[in-house]
Amino acid sequence: MNRQAARATISDVARAAKTGKTSVSRYLNGEQHALSADLKQRIETAIAELNYRPSQMARGLKRGRTRLIGLIIADITNPYSVDVMSGIEAACRARGFTLLMCNTNNEVDQEQHYLNLLSSYQVEGIVVNAVGMREEALSYLQQSLLPMVLIDRKIPDFPCDVVGLDNSEASIQVTTHLIEQDFQAVLFVTEPLGLVNTRHERLQAFKNTMAQHPERFAGQAEVALNDAAMMDSVLHAFYQQHRDQRCAIIVVNGALTLQVARSLKRLELAWGEQIGLLGFDELEWSELAGVGITTLKQPTWNMGYAALEQVIRRIEGETTPPVERTFSGELIVRGSTKHVKK
Repeated sequence: MNRQAARATISDVARAAKTGKTSVSRYLNGEQHALSADLKQRIETAIAELNYRPSQMARGLKRGRTRLIGLIIADITNPYSVDVMSGIEAACRARGFTLLMCNTNNEVDQEQHYLNLLSSYQVEGIVVNAVGMREEALSYLQQSLLPMVLIDRKIPDFPCDVVGLDNSEASIQVTTHLIEQDFQAVLFVTEPLGLVNTRHERLQAFKNTMAQHPERFAGQAEVALNDAAMMDSVLHAFYQQHRDQRCAIIVVNGALTLQVARSLKRLELAWGEQIGLLGFDELEWSELAGVGITTLKQPTWNMGYAALEQVIRRIEGETTPPVERTFSGELIVRGSTKHVKK
């Protein structure tokens, strides 16, 4: 079995070109005007014959720049996070940065581990998709002095740039849609609120909008993502109480929408016929599920791209006060909220 040849070094190139390492370094750093035509040709030939590839990490560290961006994601299985990451990666390529992605899987120990790891790699900035992170983990972020942008989550008492959805606008939009479709009872289902501003803002805007229609029922429920029994109990009770009215459910995010859809299937309740269903976040299966599920689509790719551009501005020295940039969502209406037949 042939062993892979050792990677060529700058010393190997210098030896093959019959010159010194300083001349090779000048060639690699774009200072070719200082070299004779013959020497440039010898170095070029040596690089090609040896298949020499300079270490970008070493070159970056020598200049004090690594051009590395760290991305911390709480849950890579969440389609929202995948779309955001795609926008971040595209912006990295456009701006000449390399992305190091760390999936913490919602584990506090992993979050601390990856923060330490990114520091050891000397990343120049960090983007944090913190929507699923617990409060203990977020406190670690406050100890970092690196340029940082948070996506879709604010940290109390931590001044930092934030990019996310205009939650109040979006929640007003979806609630108004259900009111216009003459739903008389609406249940807002969210994961446990905790200190997650995204959930609080969406719920509060829902309450404020429904309060303008006191003749209608506005309910709320907090259910953990993996608590199927609790979900079944909450949805069954809501439907039994309001089955003689046009009733609907708003779900705070895409991951929970899937669990609500599964629960309705177990309860043999058909959305678009017996109950209305509307979820934040557009998911690929939304248009294929039954009569289709109405969703509030977030411009996730654009949000990721904007977050990366903002962290680069900080890396380049921008010192203005932290900013919060919000994006508008798009309501995609499907059969789950159009025509409910009793």
